[in-house]
Amino acid sequence: MRRGLFLFSNDLRLHENAALRRIASQVDELLLVYCLDPELFRPRFCQTPALGSHRLKFIQESLRDLQAQLASMGQRLTIVEASAGRTIPALVERYDVTVIAQAQAIGLDERRQWQALQQQLPDCRFIEANNHCLFDVDELPFSLSGLPDSFSKFRRKLGDQLPSPALAAPASLPPPPAGWRTESHAGYSAAGEQRFIGGETAAIAHLKNYFSTALPTQYKATRNALWGWETSTKFSAWLANGCLSPRRLLDTLIDYEQSVQRNGSTGWIYVELLWREYFQFYALRHGADLFSFSGIKHQKPLTSFYPQRFRQWCEGTTPYPIVNACMRELNASGYMSNRGRQIVASCFVHEMGLDWRYGAAYFQRQLIDYDVASNWGNWQYLAGVGADPRGHRHFDLNKQTEQFDPDGDFRRHWLGEDTTAVELDHIDIVDWPILREGQ
Repeated sequence: MRRGLFLFSNDLRLHENAALRRIASQVDELLLVYCLDPELFRPRFCQTPALGSHRLKFIQESLRDLQAQLASMGQRLTIVEASAGRTIPALVERYDVTVIAQAQAIGLDERRQWQALQQQLPDCRFIEANNHCLFDVDELPFSLSGLPDSFSKFRRKLGDQLPSPALAAPASLPPPPAGWRTESHAGYSAAGEQRFIGGETAAIAHLKNYFSTALPTQYKATRNALWGWETSTKFSAWLANGCLSPRRLLDTLIDYEQSVQRNGSTGWIYVELLWREYFQFYALRHGADLFSFSGIKHQKPLTSFYPQRFRQWCEGTTPYPIVNACMRELNASGYMSNRGRQIVASCFVHEMGLDWRYGAAYFQRQLIDYDVASNWGNWQYLAGVGADPRGHRHFDLNKQTEQFDPDGDFRRHWLGEDTTAVELDHIDIVDWPILREGQ
C-alpha cells in the first residue's frame, strides 16, 4: 500500500495542479493537508504580523471551497493550525507515508521549510512541481542565474514563446487512509457578485464573467483608475492564493483574442501577467536579497526611523489626502489599485523617508492579493534598490491627484470631510513637542 501526503499552500485549486496530479498517479491512498502556521499571526518584522484579517478571510473562504470540491470526490482536506515542520513528520510516522508532494515554493521561508523536511525525512520521496508560474524554470530561454536584470530585457528574451496549456482538474483522486474521515463542507458561489470571494469556484466564475464582456478590450484605458470593480481585471487575489492558475487565465485570454477581439488592451493583460512572472523568477533568483534593505543592487538608501510617520502612513493620517484615501481603502477592504500602490509607496520612500521594508511588511499583512514575489519585488523597484534601471521612481502627489482623482470623488468616499491638513512631525528626535510659529 503506497501512501502519500500532499501539502497545499498557495495552490488552493484542482485545475492546473501538476504536483497533485503527479502524486495522485503514484499512490494508493492520499492525505491532503493545509498548515496554517500560528507564527503568521505573531508580530514579526517591524512588529507587524504577516497575516491580517482581510487576507485570512480570503484564505478561509478558499479553503472551505476546496474542502467542498474534495468532499465531492470522496477526499478530505485537513487544516492544521501548526507549522508544516511540526505537522508533516508526525503524519508521516502515524500513517506510514512514503511520498510527499507540494507546489514549487517561491518564498524563501517556504523553500527552507521544504529543504528542512527533506533532511528530516530521508526515507520519503519528495515531489515538487510548478503550480504558480506560466513557465517552468527549464522552459526559460536562459538559466535562472542568467535572469535579465530588468523586465524589458526579460520580455524581449521570451519573445513570442508561450507556456504549455493549463491542465484540467483530475477526474478522481486516491482515497484517504482509514480513519482520515471525509466530511462535506458548504462551498461558495460568486456568480454576479462584485467583490473578492476566496476559492476556485469564485475564481472561475469571475474568469467567465470578465471574458464574456468587452472589458478586456478596454483594459489599457482604465487600468490606472484608483477604484471601480470593472476598471481592472481583478484576478490578482485568486492568482496570489492559487485559486486560479495563470495558465488558465492566459488560455482564456488567447481564446478571447481569437474568437472576439485582439487589441492593445488584451495584449496588455498578457504584459501584466509577464510582470508577475518576472517577479516570481526574480524571487527565486535573488533569495534573501529580496528582503534586504540594500536590495539586489546592494546600495543602502538614505532613510531614518520615524515611528510616528510610519503610523500616520498606516492609518491614513498623513499630510497627503490622496495617500490617506488609498490607505483607508486598504485598511477597510484589504485591496488597493495598482496606481494607488505606486502612489503610497512613492510617498513612503520619498516624502516620508522611511525604510521601504516596513511598507512592504504592512502590505503583506493587509493585502488579500499578497504575493511574496510581486510585493517585495515591486517595493524594491519603487525604492530604487531593485530591478528598475532608472532608479528611484518619485511620483508627484499633486500631479497624481489631478490626473487620477480630478473631481475628488475617491478622496471624498474614503475621507469624508476629513481633509484637515496635518503636520508630518509633531515631536522631535527626543520626543519633545515641535512648536510651530504662532504657538
